Amino acid sequence: MHIHLIRHATLRVEFAGRHFLLDPSFGAAGMQPPIQNSDNDRRNPLVDLPASIPEIVKGVQALVVTHTHRDHLDDEAVQQLPHGLPLFCQPEDADTLAQRGFRDVRPVTDPVEWEGVEIVRTGGRHGTGELARQMGPISGFVFHAPRERSLYIAGDTVWCPIVADVLKRHQPGVIVLNAGAAEFIDSDPITMDSDAVLRVAEMAPDATVIAVHMEAWNHCSLGRGRLGELVRQAGLSGRIKIPQDGQTLNL
Repeated sequence: MHIHLIRHATLRVEFAGRHFLLDPSFGAAGMQPPIQNSDNDRRNPLVDLPASIPEIVKGVQALVVTHTHRDHLDDEAVQQLPHGLPLFCQPEDADTLAQRGFRDVRPVTDPVEWEGVEIVRTGGRHGTGELARQMGPISGFVFHAPRERSLYIAGDTVWCPIVADVLKRHQPGVIVLNAGAAEFIDSDPITMDSDAVLRVAEMAPDATVIAVHMEAWNHCSLGRGRLGELVRQAGLSGRIKIPQDGQTLNL
């Protein structure tokens, strides 16, 4: 298994010999306005891609979109991606993705099998209370295959009973968390904060945890340096990985 962090939540994943691209967002730095009701006015994304779009897309066999917020699927990606690739998504987004030109949209309700990989959709909470409802549905995905550790892509969720249930039920060997503690001025975090990352690692003691979704969008308040310091203090540096943009983890 190879997990290549492109930027923010955009990942290239080689799993059981298949090449997936998750949550593609390809816009150049500063192409989009700041997130409304955030505590700074920096334009998004904050950083450029670490590689060219043709390099990122080369060899990709399938797409996975956890939800359609613009930091997970932007107009540049819609324009640049091959529209005939299989695209796995949550049912709520299927019509929107088809309208944006993707021709092989595969909403995941029950577990599906594709090219020797079982794909299971999971839920989550994109925030707390009423805000989570306003943010709309999000999904994560678990990948299973013979002779591979199971991979859990949690998506844009905070720590909640749904996540705890996924950890118990699937016992993933590798967990990718959207950290960054994304938040608005008057809200609690809408993605994993440092406490949530540590809690996931403690609840899944045999798993490797990978924290992404940091330092690329202006509403993310938790950076790699601070999270890394807290991970070291907790004695979990061996199990919690915090990759840089463009870095590949070989697992």
